Amino acid sequence: MSSGASARPPAAGGRPAAPVFAVLVVGPSMVPTLRHGDAVLVRRGGRAVRAGDVVVGVFRTRPDLLVVKRAVRQRDGGWELHGDNPLATDDSRVHGVADVLGRVVARYWPRPTWFHRRAG
Repeated sequence: MSSGASARPPAAGGRPAAPVFAVLVVGPSMVPTLRHGDAVLVRRGGRAVRAGDVVVGVFRTRPDLLVVKRAVRQRDGGWELHGDNPLATDDSRVHGVADVLGRVVARYWPRPTWFHRRAG
């Protein structure tokens, strides 16, 4: 598994299809926003993804790896995704463009919080 903040859907196999699904954050690339072991709710659909949103996506070069990253900019029909941790660069700088599956809307474990787009 990658050293970046990857995600595990609660059910084994395939990509989640429900409009809201939960994932478990694995790895340090989203520190300080999210930490290894955080559980988040992800919404598929709804408003369009914007730069600054925390999202769950799949790199086109790594379709087997579900990741939690921050959307930076649209590129080549997908999104450039970066981690918040400057010491962990296992993101679009390495893997290229990603397809976004949904936006992280809340962390429900262990420190519940709602997510909003980060300006900038």
